[in-house]
Amino acid sequence: MNPHTNRPTFAVRRTATLGIAAALACAGALAGCSGHGKYTREHIAQAKEKMSALKSGTEYQMAQQQFLAGDLEKAMKTIDRSVTLNPNVARSHVLRGRILIERGRLEQAREALLTAEQIDDQNVEAQYYLGIIHERVNEPVEALARYSRAAELDPANPQYLVAAAEMHLVQGRLDEAEQMLTEKKTQFRYNAAVRQALGQIAMLRGDAAGAAKHFADALTLASDDAGIMEDLIRAQMACGDFAEAEYYIQRLLERAENKNRRDLMHLRARCLMAVNRPVEARTLLLELTGHREGSRDLRAWIDLGNVAATLKDRANLRTATQRVLAIAPDRHEGWMLRAMQCRMEENHEQALAAADQAAARSMNDAAPFLLRALILEDLNRTAEARASLMEGLARDPNNRAVQTLLAALEGTPVRSGAVVGHGAAGE
Repeated sequence: MNPHTNRPTFAVRRTATLGIAAALACAGALAGCSGHGKYTREHIAQAKEKMSALKSGTEYQMAQQQFLAGDLEKAMKTIDRSVTLNPNVARSHVLRGRILIERGRLEQAREALLTAEQIDDQNVEAQYYLGIIHERVNEPVEALARYSRAAELDPANPQYLVAAAEMHLVQGRLDEAEQMLTEKKTQFRYNAAVRQALGQIAMLRGDAAGAAKHFADALTLASDDAGIMEDLIRAQMACGDFAEAEYYIQRLLERAENKNRRDLMHLRARCLMAVNRPVEARTLLLELTGHREGSRDLRAWIDLGNVAATLKDRANLRTATQRVLAIAPDRHEGWMLRAMQCRMEENHEQALAAADQAAARSMNDAAPFLLRALILEDLNRTAEARASLMEGLARDPNNRAVQTLLAALEGTPVRSGAVVGHGAAGE
């Protein structure tokens, strides 16, 4: 203390100041010991959240790669880790749903996709894959609603539009499907799937020529699409353009994945028969019937019998007849082949007996009655032949071959385009 001023000396003031500072420092230290400050805690939480999101995103990308590679088990484990790290990401639940769909666990897949929808009701893929699930369990109304919602959310993607149109087709609502597609035809004029769907509508309406046009346009836009090519083949065959159909079947059979497809080989045999190339058809049918799988291929044996009859190949006709009768004795085709075989051998009475058996087993097929009429003509029993043809017309009023032969027996003009066939079995 300064005796002259009664004020604390500098040394005393400095000591007091240092004491106060020390006390404040100590108080700060004690406060720090009690935990992080509010700002620090928020910063740490945000950092952890960012790290989890980063790890979750990495796991998602890895799961997606594994899914695309077909390793569903690893993809499932990886996406589960991603969801655990960050459960609020819609795309992760969508991918999880897709994996579960591929594994056939549709109920769990639906739950995952509904979770994605709850997180983000604008997620297009959640809607689309929910539609797929409903379609797989034969719920077309629910599937249509989901596909339509996806199309609303992403109107620029034709995939969702086509899926919705297909659900209209499943429900037999051709007009609605066509209207939906036609309204967007200009927008998607370069999209093959839209034109393919229009072709399918035309086929369902019985317009094979219109369908072929749509499928041909679609194939122009997607020249390697096997599905479109198969649709085009069937449309061409339906409207009698067998030469073009055979060309496209050949293209498909040249692909390694189609090398042993029996259905395509059957179609090609039919086309070869229709364009008067029976020798090539016989070679193909002998291949189809020559393997273990072909031993019970009824359609192949019937076609082989018909081709053999055309070529007057008695050996293969006899073999085919025996096989068809052994496989399907209650159907009319085997008895038709037996009748053709006996007629070729000039055993007319046996041929007639076999034709009677075929006619008795026929439903709406006029061919057995046509063949029986031909055999009756061989026996100079014209009145009975005429009666058989009339019975055939009752089964199939539009059968040109029956109409032609009946007109010839009655001495009336034959309608243009009618051709007398040999009464092929199954035709």
